[in-house]
Amino acid sequence: MKEIIQGRLCYYQFKHFSKLSFITHGIFTRKGGVSKAPYDSLNIGYNVGDDHLAVQENHRRIEKIMGAKCKSAIQTHSKKVHIVNSDWDNKINGDSLVANQANILLMVKTADCQPILLADHDNKIIAAIHSGWRGSVLNIIESTIIKMCELGSKPENIIAGIGPSLGPCCAEFINYKQELPKNMWKFSVKPDYFDFWAISKNQLIKTGIKEKNIEISKICTRCRTDLFYSYRKNKISGRFASVIGLKSL
Repeated sequence: MKEIIQGRLCYYQFKHFSKLSFITHGIFTRKGGVSKAPYDSLNIGYNVGDDHLAVQENHRRIEKIMGAKCKSAIQTHSKKVHIVNSDWDNKINGDSLVANQANILLMVKTADCQPILLADHDNKIIAAIHSGWRGSVLNIIESTIIKMCELGSKPENIIAGIGPSLGPCCAEFINYKQELPKNMWKFSVKPDYFDFWAISKNQLIKTGIKEKNIEISKICTRCRTDLFYSYRKNKISGRFASVIGLKSL
């Protein structure tokens, strides 16, 4: 990933996404917003206890840089996938958003869960996924690829990026035998610790996405609370934004 600083805001871009001229995208850090501690400072989560006016201003700052209005959902750790258009209602429940219209900025909000961005370079279709461990168990990745294919995508044309999230160094699941299916146990890196980056990569490849088209940030949010929010570490925590949009031709 490469770091970009605009004013007080700092965000990251996937290197292979940066080569796609038809999209705009960014994984925003917690820096450059107006929220006060413990949400300091670019918190974009409305339901975590932060001042709503501060969150609103944080959204505005991201939208100003990215050049479009944010479209998000009320995330519930489901495998619900929605196709988003200009009339989208941000109060709809869901954890994956797909679009094939320009000037729509898909946003997912995370603080340890995986933000996964997808882009079909042939058919100009994009997606943003919020995938915690429950989303991995439900395979929301597969559900999202299916929805993209309904709009005309082919998996071999899709580029994928897995953003900062809980790394194998910190993904402890002491009750994994009750929480995770047996087919995930092989992704254990040491007793009770799991590599969910590898799980997501495996799920992406199984849908037909080429391994060379998958980029993983390999930034653990629990280890890097100077840059990102982590619910695992701080409990009372903000949410950082991962966004992707189609540019007007």
